[in-house]
Amino acid sequence: MSLQKGANVPVPSARVRVELGWRSGPGAPDVDVSALLLTAAGKVRSDDDFVFYNQPVHGSGAVRHEGRRQDGSGPLETITVTLSAVEQEIGTVVVAASTDGTFGQVAGLFVRVLDADSGAERARFDATGATTETAFVLGELYRRAGAWKFRAVGQGYASGLAGLATDFGITVDDPAPPAPAPVQQPSPPPVSAPVARPPAPRTPQAPPVPQPAHTQPVRLSKITLTKAAPTVSLAKQGATSGGMRVNLKWSAATPARGWMRKGKDAVRLDDVDLDLSCLWELRNGTMGIVHPINNQFGSFDQPPYVLLDQDDRTGGSEDGENLMINLDHTAEIKRLLVFVSIYAGATNFAGLQGVATLYPPVGPPIEVRLDECTVPAPVAAIALIENVGGELIVRREAKYLVLPPGILKQQAVDLEYGWGMSWEPASKD
Repeated sequence: MSLQKGANVPVPSARVRVELGWRSGPGAPDVDVSALLLTAAGKVRSDDDFVFYNQPVHGSGAVRHEGRRQDGSGPLETITVTLSAVEQEIGTVVVAASTDGTFGQVAGLFVRVLDADSGAERARFDATGATTETAFVLGELYRRAGAWKFRAVGQGYASGLAGLATDFGITVDDPAPPAPAPVQQPSPPPVSAPVARPPAPRTPQAPPVPQPAHTQPVRLSKITLTKAAPTVSLAKQGATSGGMRVNLKWSAATPARGWMRKGKDAVRLDDVDLDLSCLWELRNGTMGIVHPINNQFGSFDQPPYVLLDQDDRTGGSEDGENLMINLDHTAEIKRLLVFVSIYAGATNFAGLQGVATLYPPVGPPIEVRLDECTVPAPVAAIALIENVGGELIVRREAKYLVLPPGILKQQAVDLEYGWGMSWEPASKD
């Protein structure tokens, strides 16, 4: 149902998917979705009630930032809300958007509410007439008489996400103008895979995973590595010690025509087994791989100072797979190559888009987006982390690799980046 600004509609669903979309194109700025959980007073209870790219899951589990995928016309950012699980103290879930440009540069901006189980569209609001706004409240889910409704809002802010968040009671680490005034708008079976020799298999260890410091202001900043700006220094961001988490998430895109059409070769998240992996080389010349094959999960406190937390074989883990890198041993690390390969369930990455996020112990998250795969590749290089003059430099790769005849997947990454190891087929337990 298409709504005009200010209109509302009942939402008879226990769980909904709220999608923010726009048309991509040359010069179009990036857009991010966020959600704020408000009490009857119209404010958050604490900074924990803000769900966005740096804080993707609410403590109750009821609201989750699901990341980005593509449909036929452009990107979609998604927030999932389990309405039946929203705490009684919360009366409204605000759906907002922010951009690194202005919304006058964003074409086709809309928000829609879908039943998360059936996919049925419950509401849609197309926002028009934007000019200099850098943040928008597009809509809100709210309670009335024990039931949920959705209202199209269309209220713009010229002070960005920081100004919008501050207006609802969030404390941010970046100064924001006081009380920003709204800008009114017009209405599988085991398969063979390679394993490197050495190193010997290691037993997974459990390093301390950095947790959000909720006593500190919310950090809105992030770094997105692009073709134009592909590198960042961890040291210059202040990340010289502690554990850095590398998280990889995937979302399904609408397959294009030709070889990427729907069919047996297209990746489906419900049955594909993706392996997050890391080729490593230390300054003393030792090298190897961290991946789940043959239980080579690595180690956090001992060489190679890289640990894979789990092997999610079904895609059912909400947190995905994570690598932990021990920055206390930066001086011993020469280079790390983070990549992902398809172990089972598909032959290439057609129909998927990925985003890898590096979470240093201090400083903003570092994001690397993998564009949709346009070649028949079963392996993708994500980021290369190199020790340059005593500091670790992260470089965006975002490169899909096609296998030469007779070459194994991990071996193809080795050949591309010159690791020079010997390989033999192996499979998971």
